[in-house]
Amino acid sequence: MLSEYKAVYQGGEGEIVEKKSRFIATVIPAGSEEEVLAFIESVRKKYWDARHHCFAYVIGERNELQRCSDDGEPSGTAGKPMLEVLLGEEIHNVAVVVTRYFGGTLLGTGGLVRAYSAATKQGLASSVIITKILGVKLCISTDYTGLGKIQYILGQRGLQILGSVYTDKVELEALIPEDELAAVKAEITEGTNGQAMMQEGEFCYFANIDGNVQVLEILEK
Repeated sequence: MLSEYKAVYQGGEGEIVEKKSRFIATVIPAGSEEEVLAFIESVRKKYWDARHHCFAYVIGERNELQRCSDDGEPSGTAGKPMLEVLLGEEIHNVAVVVTRYFGGTLLGTGGLVRAYSAATKQGLASSVIITKILGVKLCISTDYTGLGKIQYILGQRGLQILGSVYTDKVELEALIPEDELAAVKAEITEGTNGQAMMQEGEFCYFANIDGNVQVLEILEK
């Protein structure tokens, strides 16, 4: 699994106008090819009177599935440039349809490539893009003398405490990026002189969304 990757959290719609032709880019997060095909069809119905509905999408942790279509535009002037924008931005599991209303002036192959690329970028700019981070829920049990040190270690790294229980001891559940796990555990062990007990819980993908850390997906080990 990737330690982190960019993804669309919330799709959006952007538009550019080039020589009176309108290019409307609609972006969604894409979980499966079936979902994408239904999305493309919905855009065709929404803009039923448009001349072209070009699309591109990438699906898979390593972009295993890549598809694009010029939908009647000259070969290589729409779908491929759109796909290259998605790959260049390194966004995973995303689909975009660019709908064109012809304005009466031919743009030429270079003009089309630039317009479809720009529209795709505008669609992404109108979407909410997040970085999904691979993490582990770490359960930490400590006496009260070790609590301050643990809170300091987690705070210095900007790590999120998901929950806490206070009885005769303290139990914390913290969200740790997988690539920081070994270092965090070593720091806590050293900082509490080996008195803190730690147990790894669920693996997940999480992200910082509008200043709040949210667990997005629980993973099987």
